[in-house]
Amino acid sequence: QVQLVESGGGLVQPGESLTLSCAASETIFGIYAMGWYRQAPGKQRELVATMQSGGTTHYADSVKGRFTISGDNAKTTVVLQMNSLKSEDTAVYYCNLNNWRIDVWGQGTQVTVSS
Repeated sequence: QVQLVESGGGLVQPGESLTLSCAASETIFGIYAMGWYRQAPGKQRELVATMQSGGTTHYADSVKGRFTISGDNAKTTVVLQMNSLKSEDTAVYYCNLNNWRIDVWGQGTQVTVSS
């Protein structure tokens, strides 16, 4: 059973940066997607950014120009660089890995943006 380990959440002030990392417990071969979703209190989980194993990326409109997703296929890891953070970015961030065979979620990491 593939597991995801997330790290990098925390408390920052508006305008500051954070980096989230996610690593799979085993290397995934072939085509897959890996990315980040978030869920704020009282709201549904939403996509933040994803990356296909071929390198194609997709971002939510609310984070375009501020967040950057990158990955290492050889290690099945993904990193989310979050700049110019806003209070509305506050949420639990979840890593996801999926392909034709699996759909795995991390345990979630809290990101709080507050002055």
